[in-house]
Amino acid sequence: MSRDGAEARVEGPGAASSRIDRCAPPSATLSLAPAADAAAPHVGRRPVKLIGLTGGVGSGKSTVAEMLRELGAEIIDADEATHAVYEPGSPGFDAVVREFGRGVVAGGRIDRARLGELVFRNADARHQLNAIVHPLVRDWMAQKTAEAAERGADVVVQDVPLLFENGLERLFSSVVLAYVPEEVQIERLVSGRGLAPERVRAIVAAQMPIEEKRGRAHHVIDNSGTREETRAQVRSAWEKIAGDAA
Repeated sequence: MSRDGAEARVEGPGAASSRIDRCAPPSATLSLAPAADAAAPHVGRRPVKLIGLTGGVGSGKSTVAEMLRELGAEIIDADEATHAVYEPGSPGFDAVVREFGRGVVAGGRIDRARLGELVFRNADARHQLNAIVHPLVRDWMAQKTAEAAERGADVVVQDVPLLFENGLERLFSSVVLAYVPEEVQIERLVSGRGLAPERVRAIVAAQMPIEEKRGRAHHVIDNSGTREETRAQVRSAWEKIAGDAA
């Protein structure tokens, strides 16, 4: 797809999708996104506009996603996909336990924080986890996007934490960035999640600098102000996105 006017034609669950996953648990920043070489899903011949939503750790992307949802956007959440493929009894759960052992299981479920700590600084372990999770998340995202199209959606927003880091922007008509300055990212993670400052800096450093993302996004939502200020920006961006799809 090009950066302007990109559309996906959606054909049904099981079609290939944008290959997208999510950063690891709150304790680690882990890229689970596969190589950006898959086509978006399509249903019939009706075009569906794909929008990417991304941010930086602590930038409030979930807040922006919820506001878009309230305005009528169909949100496909890569974090939800990751949770789904880790469900007990699923192929993903079984494969992760075979690869990493019962030590990554707590209370009968994958302990994402523990798994994230395990792979955060171990490139080989991260590669193995990616190899397990990528195909499963790809299929889940394809199915959910196809279902949204079948319900009549003209625009589908895919919530992708590491979109720019993995070169996925070419898959989307436009990209919305939830933005706060880096110092606000750090403050939020230290005060809001109780993480040590050095840990937070390592997490932030593992991602593309937020200012670089700001320069590459089509729509920037500055989420460092009040909730109502954020909401007004989200509404303006959505009106432009939905208007272009009409």
